[in-house]
Order: sequence, then structure tokens, then C-alpha cells
Amino acid sequence: MDSRKTLQDIESLTTAMVKLGLSNEQYFPSTDGDPGNIFEITVKNNRALTSALKNSSYRELYDSLSEAKCFNVKLIDGALLCLRYRFHRGKVAEHCLAYWPSPDLEHFQNNPDLYLSDEIYADIIARNLVPCPIRFDFNADTGRYVEVHHPYSHLTLGQYEHCRIPVCSPVTPLVFGDFILRNFYNTASRRFSGQFPSSALRFARTISRKEQGIPHVVLTNG
Repeated sequence: MDSRKTLQDIESLTTAMVKLGLSNEQYFPSTDGDPGNIFEITVKNNRALTSALKNSSYRELYDSLSEAKCFNVKLIDGALLCLRYRFHRGKVAEHCLAYWPSPDLEHFQNNPDLYLSDEIYADIIARNLVPCPIRFDFNADTGRYVEVHHPYSHLTLGQYEHCRIPVCSPVTPLVFGDFILRNFYNTASRRFSGQFPSSALRFARTISRKEQGIPHVVLTNG
């Protein structure tokens, strides 16, 4: 059943981040409901996520999530990983997978020697970088779907309301984790994504032919 496998994969993601030395703080997922019917996999104090998304500056959103411990993993640079899934009869009905980078260099300022001694932090301390949150959203509700303009599965960069880049399918936890590590934490000498677990879990494709005709994202487990 996809709901149980997804829960296992989130637990695997969390454990892997700890083993790789990339997690500064972590919480295993909370669940609600019946895996055979309506079932939700979410994060601690998940109500903070809903309230934080309403008319908040990015700093306010980040601080709200961090203070409420509303995340699965807080990475060593302060970035937060938040994964939430909802299932109906074992099939994915909705998800929100978010990467919230730290809005400032507070962690660097508190531990400059640690940061400067490891190349993984080279990008983090670069002054020309701007934190860019990333979110993979999926909703199977046909009433919300508008071909091209509001795909079932889409990627949002930043907090731009109308940024919805089509994604081929709902995104599994370990694919999301691999995407974040591969693009933001790999260095020339260490490929964290190469040490990340894979999974046989796949979700059915939801992208339309018309959406495949415009720039879109294809994600697999590798």
C-alpha cells in the first residue's frame, strides 16, 4: 500500500540525513487516520504551516516553522525540510514537500570556523545568494486542475503565487530528498546524493500531453 510505503520512505529519509551528518535536528512523521481509508502523514505542529503561509514575509514564515518545530529535518545550514501527504484508500490524494532555506547567516555567524573549514558551506556563506524556497505540490482534485495553468503535480520556486511548473507525477519522499541533496548540498569532493537510499515506490504519472509540450520536470528514483 502506497501510504505505508510512503511513511517508511519518510522515515528512511530522516535517518539518512542523520547518518550523512546533514541533520541538525529531526522529527519523525506524525500520522492521522486509517491507512486503508483517509490517512495523513504530516509533521509536528502542522497547523503552524497553514498559518505561516498566510500573508507572511519569508522570515516570518521560516521563524514560525522553526519555532514550532514544524519540520521533518533541520539541515546543518538551518534549512527546513517539511513533507506532508494525504492518502485516500492507499492512493496519494495530496502532498506538499517543501524546502525552506534559512533566511540569514545566523548559523555561520555563530560558528564561523566550522563553516569555513568545510567546502559544503562555500555556497551558504556566499553573499550573492538569495534564499529560494522550493515546493512540490500535488492535488488529485479534478475541480482544482486546470491543464497547464494548474497541473495536478507542480513545482513552485520562491513564493510566487502563479509559479506552477508541471511535474510528471506526484513526488515520493526519497526522490524529493535526492533532489535537494543533489542540487544544493553535493560538493566537488563529496556527493551526498550518491549515498542516499533509493526506493521502489512510484506514483502514477499525472502530466498531460499538452503539459509535456512545455518546460516541465521529470523526477525518478534513479
